[in-house]
Amino acid sequence: MTGSQPLILGEMPSLSKLYVNAAAAAARRRILGSHADGVLPAVSHEVRDVLPDVDNLTAFQHLLGETASDILPAGFIHALAFPVAMSVMNRDDFPLPLLGMIHLRNVIEYRGPVRFNEPLDIVARAETLRAHRAGTQVDIAVEVRAAGDSAACWCGVSTYLAKGVFLPGIDKASAAAAPQGFTAPDPTGLWQLGVDTGRAYAAVSGDFNPIHLSILSAKALGLRRSIAHGMYLASRALADVGAAKGDAFRWDVGFEAPVFLPARVALDISTAESGEGGWLRSDYVAWNPRSGRKHFSGSVAAL
Repeated sequence: MTGSQPLILGEMPSLSKLYVNAAAAAARRRILGSHADGVLPAVSHEVRDVLPDVDNLTAFQHLLGETASDILPAGFIHALAFPVAMSVMNRDDFPLPLLGMIHLRNVIEYRGPVRFNEPLDIVARAETLRAHRAGTQVDIAVEVRAAGDSAACWCGVSTYLAKGVFLPGIDKASAAAAPQGFTAPDPTGLWQLGVDTGRAYAAVSGDFNPIHLSILSAKALGLRRSIAHGMYLASRALADVGAAKGDAFRWDVGFEAPVFLPARVALDISTAESGEGGWLRSDYVAWNPRSGRKHFSGSVAAL
């Protein structure tokens, strides 16, 4: 990642400690007020020689419906790198509050198979700040490389929204318009998600954000019920695309409405092929079959 000063971390950050620190920072903001100036930290965080846990990989594949393999799923790599990205958002000079961030979008390039026994270097930094009709959004960019290599084998940009936070110097006129209306197609699948879905994904991803764990912990943070992790939903849709996605692909997902647990989620996957019969792209969309409200949509396209 060019243009950022690297900070080498001695070990993988602890997500539980990061959430505790974020809660303390939120309390300080309430007491002292926010003095954020709309400037992102000009530093990247890096952890080197990261080896995935094989048992955790197996549990992730089983939970998400991925085929058992020694190749790391793209969603698993996101979960593996997530603590490094979180550590950037937990910095004192990060201008937005970490707690309460809403996940809006992910764009990931999986450039080739990554095997479980390959040590990895993970680098994360904060990128563009820009307006949103409901607050301020920020991009967190992550690159994953084979240890000692200069070329990324996996790279992703996650976009988050700090709802209700409007920073000075951010042009509100550039905010995106509200999503258009949605007409549900005939579903190709139906998911039944239990109330424990958030806890199950937390166990394999390490993301124990309280909004996903129980009704009580979600209500403490202003939600009526716990919600499913966005990356659980996106990773499960990617697993449903199946082997057609090949070894190298771009994976895009945009989130519109949370999935409150327990839930039924309808899913439609449509696939385009070239004239020679080769796979080009799969588009997917998921919605609430009762209300017709869209939860998320995206695509998987060959690189």
